Amino acid sequence: MRLLVTRPQPAAARTADKLAVLGHEAVILPLMQAQHSVAAIRAALDQPHDALAVTSAEAIRALAALGPALKPHRATPLFAVGEATARTAAALGFTDIRIGPGTGEALAARIPPETGTLVYLAGAPRADGFERVLAEKKVRHLAVECYRMEPIAYGPQILPDLLRGGPFDAVLLYSRQTARHFATLLAAGGLDAAAFSARYLCLSAAIEGELPAGAIADVAAAPDEAHLLELLGNGERSLPPA
Repeated sequence: MRLLVTRPQPAAARTADKLAVLGHEAVILPLMQAQHSVAAIRAALDQPHDALAVTSAEAIRALAALGPALKPHRATPLFAVGEATARTAAALGFTDIRIGPGTGEALAARIPPETGTLVYLAGAPRADGFERVLAEKKVRHLAVECYRMEPIAYGPQILPDLLRGGPFDAVLLYSRQTARHFATLLAAGGLDAAAFSARYLCLSAAIEGELPAGAIADVAAAPDEAHLLELLGNGERSLPPA
């Protein structure tokens, strides 16, 4: 199958490699890129705190920019949203990682009030579920925007040019912002969603809601890439994790 991978780099390259192993043709078109705020991270970690929380691997990549200054914090308890984010944290040297089941709300539900003060290393834009559940449980927390996802600017011909290689069997979409940006590019290129790709594979129902009329979408059973690739229907769950 000919597939379009829209997630940011470097994750897009890893996904493309996995798809190539399965015999698919993967075309990479990152639609978003992260702008890290190292100053905000430094200021947050200078505040008294008892634990850290991250709801994306991008927050861990932002932490990596601290370099040697991160060393005193690597033993701090870190609540990670899921397995992939936890692996990224472990690779950076964190030693006390508490792993959630894959969503912000579910992770927050596992954080006890006696944790103390939690620094939430967040991105923007973001859903409010994690912070809402923390507030309901009366977990003391400080949310710090350590990165912002910004759309990558492309000219109106970017999607028509990609179609010169043939129509796509599926487009892989990982966030609402990505889907929204993709819909804008379709309109700019004068393209119909169904003509561009037979299917749109979405990490969540919220992502599906950003697609234009006519797009045939499937939603992953759980918000992780293993379940997203399972929608391709040829044993992707047997692949190693991202």
